[in-house]
Amino acid sequence: MNLMNCKRCGTCCQKGGPSFHIEDRALVEEGFIPAKHLYTIREGEPVRDNITGRIVYAASDMIKIKGRNEDWTCCFYDETEKKCAVYEYRPLECRLLNCRDTGEIEKVFGIKLLARKDVFGEAGGLLELVTEHDRRCSFVKIRKLIDEQKDREEKILSAELTELIEYDKIMREIVVKKGQLDPELLDFLFGRPLSVVINNFLLYQGRSGSHE
Repeated sequence: MNLMNCKRCGTCCQKGGPSFHIEDRALVEEGFIPAKHLYTIREGEPVRDNITGRIVYAASDMIKIKGRNEDWTCCFYDETEKKCAVYEYRPLECRLLNCRDTGEIEKVFGIKLLARKDVFGEAGGLLELVTEHDRRCSFVKIRKLIDEQKDREEKILSAELTELIEYDKIMREIVVKKGQLDPELLDFLFGRPLSVVINNFLLYQGRSGSHE
């Protein structure tokens, strides 16, 4: 989008970061947008579709820019100056977005999305850890357990869900302490903490499910 046509109101930047596409791979690999500023919505995770407003389930990895703390505002948006700190290196969806005509950006939603494996390449052991975490914490398994949870009269999480949350927590602690990994990379590597995601599942029960 031509900057001259942008009113720089910041509305789009305050509604959450873009999803990354294959075309954006170099932005991460070359450090223009470091991975520590990204997080992953994993396949099967519930998210809000920005077009329909419905809750759906992610069909694949969705790599997105982090917000600020509990705020969805893109971490690269300067609210004082009303400008983007990485404007020259903004990802595809940001370049296509025209808030007065969303036709162009709608054409690429969900198409050729960047996945973690595209960024890892042959990163050996780290990729193996992520793959094993995805297997253990599969959203197919989690959705099944959540459905079973709905039928429970008590509000306490089932032992199986509690075990997955604990596994996710321990995995993150191990890669930071023993692998000396930057803690800011955890949400990119393993997605958001399962304690948060499972809580979202419970909130979304009974609603149709994701794109955020």
